[in-house]
Amino acid sequence: MNANTATLTPEVKVETLTFEKPTVEDGAQMWELVKSGGLDLNSSYKYIMMCEYFAETCVVAKEEGKVVGFVTAFIPPEKPDTVFVWQIGVDSSQRGKGLASRILDVLLNREACEDVKFLEATVTPSNDPSQNLFRGVAKKHRTKCRVSECFGEELFPGEGHEEELNFRIGPLRR
Repeated sequence: MNANTATLTPEVKVETLTFEKPTVEDGAQMWELVKSGGLDLNSSYKYIMMCEYFAETCVVAKEEGKVVGFVTAFIPPEKPDTVFVWQIGVDSSQRGKGLASRILDVLLNREACEDVKFLEATVTPSNDPSQNLFRGVAKKHRTKCRVSECFGEELFPGEGHEEELNFRIGPLRR
């Protein structure tokens, strides 16, 4: 090769995301992500509490130590075969890359979910991205996604909260 010849190497994108059980220190970043992303903002205490008491059923996705996605979830005592997804948050820099689906896969593969046969979440009728996410999870797992009424808008104080529909995915096969 002579001095005038440049060697071109293709650019390779290396995966920089990690998927972890959250710690209480992650709670503030989860809250900030929701605050900046236009999701239903719970108190900062809720995120810290979920990290402390439900870490086995919550997942944070981090890029270079920064939380860029998460799911908060729990297994209801009355339904030990079901994991209920309370909230999913994805940073705007990661949207459209399938991160929410990947986070749910990590959750479902956790030891804490080994007896889980169903995934549930409530979604408002206008939340098309979440509806598409949960229908996509059902399709990926080759199972059903049943949608039913859950909490009517009359239950919510004040104005402007839509009804919440229950999305029940399963049975999940492993």
